[in-house]
Amino acid sequence: MVNNRALGIVAVLAVGAWLASASLYVVTETQRAIKLRFGEVVETDIQPGLHFKWPVLNTVRFFDARVQTLESKESRFLTARRNALIVDSYVKWQVVNPSLFYEATRGNMARAESIIEPRVEESLRNAFGSREVSNIISEDRNEMLHKPQQRLNEELREEVGVAILDIRLKRVELPKEVRQAVFERMRTERYAEARQYRAQGKEQAERIRARADRERQVKLAEAREKAETLRGQGDAKAAQIYANAYQQNESFFNFYRSLEAYRNSFDKGDDMLVLSPDSEFFRYFRSADGRDDNVGEAGAAATGSAE
Repeated sequence: MVNNRALGIVAVLAVGAWLASASLYVVTETQRAIKLRFGEVVETDIQPGLHFKWPVLNTVRFFDARVQTLESKESRFLTARRNALIVDSYVKWQVVNPSLFYEATRGNMARAESIIEPRVEESLRNAFGSREVSNIISEDRNEMLHKPQQRLNEELREEVGVAILDIRLKRVELPKEVRQAVFERMRTERYAEARQYRAQGKEQAERIRARADRERQVKLAEAREKAETLRGQGDAKAAQIYANAYQQNESFFNFYRSLEAYRNSFDKGDDMLVLSPDSEFFRYFRSADGRDDNVGEAGAAATGSAE
């Protein structure tokens, strides 16, 4: 009896535990759920918490309510002028209507992404196709992608039950074959600009050098002119001083000038002068006062000195 009673209690507890596990379920903060009755949705968007369902009769499907990131594959888009661009992008999306999401995708996240990706690519293709390359590069990317994101968000909310939260571009560049040609053209243009700048620099250098040479010549000419003027003024002053000295004592002045002439003429030991003994040059050799007395003796003395 005791064993049968224990077995009965265990059986009741087991059935109770099964009923509890089959009747109660928990929705976490990162999830949303819907309740089905034989495949038909009877309760949508079940919020986080502990909930009840009928065993066997009801089933619950859970969906990840966190923001999802869809990395799109590299695509080739054409601009308004038929220029090709290689574009890498990604999309941020989230399940906002679990019931509609289940009906559209049977709760399969991969299937949802297969619906979202081509729609995003089409929107980006239209956005790039209505703009030129210069506008795509210089334009605010957020502004360019705002309208496609807003339109896709409205459409996919109604069709699939997901919200398109953001569309971003990771990379926008020219195709490899075009990129190389563009780089070569840019390099050629930069070389041409460099040559132009060098030529302009040389031209400016020549102008500066010519101006400096011209200023140098002008300065030298002005200096020479000033020097000649000062030299002339000095000579005039010296002549005036000599004239004043001559007027004060004519005989002494003549005597002093003759002594200077003698000193300059006989400043070397091997100098020789061939002059007449009664020459005016030997006037002060003949007498201290310059008179013509004793010409013979003075001439002999002058001849001996010269030798």
